[in-house]
Amino acid sequence: MLAGGAALLALRQARAQEGAEKVRLGSLRFVSSGAVFIALERGYFKDEGLDIVLSFFDAAQPIAVATASGDLDLGITAFTGGFFNLAGKGALKIIAAQAKEAKGYEGNVVLVSNAAWDKGFRNVSQYAGHSIGITQIGSSFHYQIGQIAAAKGIELKSITVRPLQSLLAMAAALKTGQVDSIIIAPHLARAMVENGDGKAIARYSDIDEYQFGGLFTTPKAIAARRPMLEKFVRAYQKGAQDYFSALLRRDEEGRRVFDEKATEAAALIAKYVYPSEPAAKAATLVETSAFYVDPQARLDVADILKQIAWYKAQGLVAEEVDARAVLDLSFVKGHVDAG
Repeated sequence: MLAGGAALLALRQARAQEGAEKVRLGSLRFVSSGAVFIALERGYFKDEGLDIVLSFFDAAQPIAVATASGDLDLGITAFTGGFFNLAGKGALKIIAAQAKEAKGYEGNVVLVSNAAWDKGFRNVSQYAGHSIGITQIGSSFHYQIGQIAAAKGIELKSITVRPLQSLLAMAAALKTGQVDSIIIAPHLARAMVENGDGKAIARYSDIDEYQFGGLFTTPKAIAARRPMLEKFVRAYQKGAQDYFSALLRRDEEGRRVFDEKATEAAALIAKYVYPSEPAAKAATLVETSAFYVDPQARLDVADILKQIAWYKAQGLVAEEVDARAVLDLSFVKGHVDAG
């Protein structure tokens, strides 16, 4: 009887999965997408009747392009000038937050090459006359170096910006001294520093706050598949709440709490971010590289408007783009500075 019951349960589960609605999602292998990975591992999407087909990319902009073209149903990654241009043309809508650079939390790291370090490049206030490698012109890294320059009173044109197309190329260029610096995710930065490939001189979240990523889809999907999107967002919010409560807690003295709950959540994320690393090592790397994620996946709307204004000023986003039109705030309640 027990064996028969188990077989019947397995059959029911298989049938339920067969009837699940397929959803194609694009992401990077970054800790900043940890809420998605937790939701996948804990079955939150499955509970909503969704079968997530996850595709990984090497840069943010291709995810936006694939979503706009219909090859993906949703994307979750950093915003770029190209993203805002697509959204401004009505091809994409931001519906929830991904991660954020927030003061007191982990953030992207400014690394300098060993050669630049040896020549005295030790502080971001010294950026004038140096070079930085980024993925693409208009990328989130381009935006971040623009904000660092503004914060330190440096003209952006005094910094040589070199587009290298991928994160791997950025890392290789820094290691070989082809560029003086890069800005890169903390989990990648930590590995590079440990390997002796560069030196860390700043954490972006100590310089500026920045809603750097979001969950997005197309107006067509919103019109035709809104129930699916609502289910997706509900499951995603559960993952975001788990991420926040496990990885971003602080003790009475304001220090991060690393305990069994944090390690368990980090291990789930590590399966996607570090698939080839030993489990214990990978979990530790995730714990110490956790960006701020809003527990309800609420967007910092004012900051997104600020980003679009900067891209327009650089000539990277068309002037006619309506900044508020890139947002659909109806899927999540209580967005920050949405007025």
